[in-house]
This record gives sequence, structure tokens and C-alpha cells, in this order.
Amino acid sequence: MDVFITGFLLSISLCLDLGIVNVALIDTSLKHGPRPALWMGFGSCFGDMVWAIVSLLGMSVLLQFTAVRWLTWLGGGSVLLYLAVKMARQAWQDARHTESPSIPHAGRRGMFGRGMMLAMASPSSILWFAAVGGSLIAQATDGSLLSATRFLCGFFAGGMAWTLLMVYSATHGARLFGQRFTQGCLLLSALLYLWFAGLVLVNGYRNLL
Repeated sequence: MDVFITGFLLSISLCLDLGIVNVALIDTSLKHGPRPALWMGFGSCFGDMVWAIVSLLGMSVLLQFTAVRWLTWLGGGSVLLYLAVKMARQAWQDARHTESPSIPHAGRRGMFGRGMMLAMASPSSILWFAAVGGSLIAQATDGSLLSATRFLCGFFAGGMAWTLLMVYSATHGARLFGQRFTQGCLLLSALLYLWFAGLVLVNGYRNLL
């Protein structure tokens, strides 16, 4: 698969988890309008990029060790399967309204900084990068600067596309979509996690066995 598309889909799979960043985007959109929310989403994309670059650089060195490759194969695949089951179960349950503290409008720089900090501090994001970073991100490129750049561009584009979707939905259609919109996100998230889990397990089987 093209590295740009791989980066785009990986970014979407990260964003689909209904974590603190998505909750903050919805909350900010409803209370302050689309522009502050877009700046927050822009900042969160840069926060995700930091983790992606760390995974791309650091894990590529560690993957030279066989023990680390086994750990990322079995551990990463297991975590992705767990997340897929978790998202699938939640998709069939009643959607719960998650409240978030009111985030005052702090200007473009303030919203950008808060978005970046939320992305880097999100527990679900850290878990995602710990599971996927070594097994998919580090293996998504051929090691060249051009390939890594294409992957990161796709990763950033996926984050921005998701931000635009979330802000638009929250501003114009959150009340209209309601529970079905939330369940649809969870179900799509489960399918993406399942697909990536299969990719991790198959690649590990081919490379290690």
C-alpha cells in the first residue's frame, strides 16, 4: 500500500477513538464556534506528529533486535485486537454522553497549544502509539527520507481531515446525528483496529516464522 495512504489511514484509526481530544473538539465547537476548534485540532495534529516521528525514528532502531520484533508482533497485535473488541462492544451499547470541562477561548496560539498538549497527554493516544508505533509506523516506509516524508504528510492529512469532519459535525449536525453518529464512529474504529491487527500479525508471521 502507498505510504501516504497508510499514514492517512493510521491517523484516522488514531482519531476514531473517542478520547479527550475529540471531546474537547466537540465542546469547543459548540461553545466557541468552528474557528477556535479548528486551531485546537491543528495543534492536536502536531502533537500526534511528534509521537509519530518518535515512533518512526526510535522504534526503527529497536526493531533490529529479534526480541523487540517478537514483542511488537505479539504485544501490538494483541492490543489492537483488544481495542477492536472494545470499540465493537461499545458500538452496540447505548452511547453515553461524555462531559468535558469548559475550555475558555484563549486565542489562536492558546487553542493551538492546548490541542497539542491534549494530543500528547491523551492516555488513549499513548496506548495507540505504544501498540502501533513499533509494528506499523516504523515498517511503513523503506527507510528513505522521501518515504518517511510521504508517510508523515499522509498522517498529518488524516488528522486534519478528521478535525474538519469533527468540527463540521459538531457545529452543524451533532444534535442531528446523536447516538447513531457516535456508534458509527465506534464501529468504524473497531473495523480499522481489526484490519491493522491482522496486518501486524500477518507481517510478524512472515518476518519471524
